[in-house]
Amino acid sequence: MTNTNTNTNEKAAGAINTNGLHTDTNSADFRSHGAVNQAHDSKTIATPDDLTLTTTPTEVRIDSRLLARQLSNRHKAVMTLIERYADRFKAHGQLTFKKTVGKRKQGGGNAERYALLNEDQSYFLLSLSRNTDTVVALKSKLIKAFGQARRAADIRKTEYLPGHHQLHDALHVLAAGSANERHVHMNVNKLLNKFAGIDAGQRASAALPQQALLIVGQLVATNQAQGATDHHDAYPRIKNSLQALQGVLALEVANHE
Repeated sequence: MTNTNTNTNEKAAGAINTNGLHTDTNSADFRSHGAVNQAHDSKTIATPDDLTLTTTPTEVRIDSRLLARQLSNRHKAVMTLIERYADRFKAHGQLTFKKTVGKRKQGGGNAERYALLNEDQSYFLLSLSRNTDTVVALKSKLIKAFGQARRAADIRKTEYLPGHHQLHDALHVLAAGSANERHVHMNVNKLLNKFAGIDAGQRASAALPQQALLIVGQLVATNQAQGATDHHDAYPRIKNSLQALQGVLALEVANHE
């Protein structure tokens, strides 16, 4: 929370808009400029409360454009604030900047620069704001979103990955010597992705409910693979079992609606 006894230099550096965020005194428009476009080299984690986190090779971060949108601020003003206090943001981790590609179909155009803030950096950004209803609500959303992301990462490490290796070890034994072994693994992965509602290549960034479904699906698939005579027998056994389980889950959901 911004201290009312802020020193003269910091007061001169920015003004506070109606939502409490420090902004450029020269900016006439502090409103959000539109929807957030994610970088092509990152993955996103959908979370509750209209927040989307971005996964990097080392941690989960949030797009500064999304924070600006949630605060109903102009992104340029948020970026000015981040750059002004860059050293303090760096004290909470690497300060990462990205650029979007041009939006024009024929190419060109000005690429937009934005920041990917880690959990501590995003909280620090909000600490520079007065605790208006908007800011307090966003703090609550961030705590929930980053908490779910941590739990999803933990469950992936402790339960998903061991199950993944166990399943594909079983498939390797069944398909050993087959020229199509690679396709055996790929086809089973497709079944599991469909069961969990995950697009190809999105497992690492899947939300907690999808991670849980993957873990359960892998247990079922491993059990069926271990009872199969060969990889030709394993695929329909896995497919039928996952479809049956999906039907049971759908029925449970319907009964509770």
